[in-house]
Amino acid sequence: IKQHKKNVSFFLTLSSCVFLDPGQMTDLLFTEKDLVTSLKDYIQAEENKLEQIKKWADRLDVLSAAAMQDPEGFLGHPVNAFKLMKRLNTEWAELENLVLKDMSDGFISNLTIQRQFFPNDEDQTGAAKALLRLQDTYQLDTNTISTGDLPGSSSLATLSSVLTVDDCYDLGRVAYSEADYYHTELWMAQALRQLDQGETSSAVDDVTVLDYLSYSVYQQGALERALEFTKRLLQLDPAHQRANGNLKYFEYQLAKQRKVEVNKREEPESRQKREMGGRSNDYLPERKKYEQLCRGEGIKMTPRRQSRLFCRYYDNNRHPRYVIGPVKQEDEWDRPLIVRFHSIVSDKEMDKVKELAKPRLRRATVHDPQTGKLTTAHYRVSKSAWLGAYEHPVVDQINQRIEDITGLDVSTAEDLQVANYGVGGQYEPHFDFGRKDEPDAFEELGTGNRIATWLLYMSDVQAGGATVFTDVGAAVLPKKGTAVFWYNLFPSGEGDYRTRHAACPVLVGNKWVSNKWIHERGQEFRRRCGLKETD
Repeated sequence: IKQHKKNVSFFLTLSSCVFLDPGQMTDLLFTEKDLVTSLKDYIQAEENKLEQIKKWADRLDVLSAAAMQDPEGFLGHPVNAFKLMKRLNTEWAELENLVLKDMSDGFISNLTIQRQFFPNDEDQTGAAKALLRLQDTYQLDTNTISTGDLPGSSSLATLSSVLTVDDCYDLGRVAYSEADYYHTELWMAQALRQLDQGETSSAVDDVTVLDYLSYSVYQQGALERALEFTKRLLQLDPAHQRANGNLKYFEYQLAKQRKVEVNKREEPESRQKREMGGRSNDYLPERKKYEQLCRGEGIKMTPRRQSRLFCRYYDNNRHPRYVIGPVKQEDEWDRPLIVRFHSIVSDKEMDKVKELAKPRLRRATVHDPQTGKLTTAHYRVSKSAWLGAYEHPVVDQINQRIEDITGLDVSTAEDLQVANYGVGGQYEPHFDFGRKDEPDAFEELGTGNRIATWLLYMSDVQAGGATVFTDVGAAVLPKKGTAVFWYNLFPSGEGDYRTRHAACPVLVGNKWVSNKWIHERGQEFRRRCGLKETD
């Protein structure tokens, strides 16, 4: 147990992971394909080399067999004597050079060049954490993930998306390194099931998995199960030193626990931990509601409220650009009002925005209320880039379209932020506007608070990736070419706390969005102030 605790302290020193966006992942896929081709070329070269050696050996084998029948008579022929001298002096040296020839130079050279683009340990840990995050959010059991049979996944992708014993073990190890014993137990148990079903592994055995299992369930307070796993381990390896020590310790603690529990009610903290399935009670108070909304288990509107939601052709009070060709507008939610505009940008425009953003994609940042600066955060897992209107006519056209449709001045808005969420990518519940306890929010911009948000979806997502509003229970699904819009502030300038929202993790596929945060300055005659929040 002491050794386990040392391991925990060691793994906790690992730094936070670096996340790869889907564009980079696609490049890696092609890199791997190129390496496989190179590897096959190397194998073919080795096979050709061995074929030459085999032909030489077969020829000499026939010759030697004939010579051995009458060595003196064979060597009595002058040609045979000459050829023997030649073979031993010249041909065997040539064979030696052939055997020593290294056919791997081309492959090793290619591998060395490509290795600089490979993900590192932190990237692998990040990918593992993404799987664990998806497991929790969408309530997926380990077997569903292990078989690759995820909601929304294609049959072609599922065929090659199976986790081996080694994969399950590695996921458990990542959880263990974070002192996350809940997920450690789940994935070590899955590895053990697959071993029990006959799957083999050259790196992992039952003893190793049971060692992790016993300790992880012990850390969650399940002494009886920890003792059960330890006994099973000792049946396989009676001399296991740590397991023998743990056996005595667990038996002692279990006896002690049973004495204490006699006629004593369960402690509230233990009951809460049991009800949560061993998961930690983390910093996010609305996590349960957030995850329910991501799964589509949100608050359902009453028929009366639903009857007040409409679809319409919208021209923003007969705006010259939209009188003849109005846009399609749909009410997504009523309080606060969230509307969606359909077919608002073309595929060509979205492709250009992605093209401009891809070279600049960096780990997405959030506004730090303490410093007033942008910084990375563990609760926002995506990559983003900022595009100014001056950089390309398409960006300028989109900005102008936002202004024409919303009626708000975008000259004081922030640049267009393009974000890419890969598998597991998310942005946990947050506000877009600066609250009263953040007096310096957006001070550097000098344009006031964020009055409204325009969110453009630039891709469809096979599963997951919804935008959810945790305070009111709304869930907006991503749909390529559409944009959703809402006000973050009341007409009085007060923040609308109902707009707290989040980007759910992408379960299958990848999600491209672009945000336009519109600020207060310049809106004085476009959205007049009200005296109270309800105005």
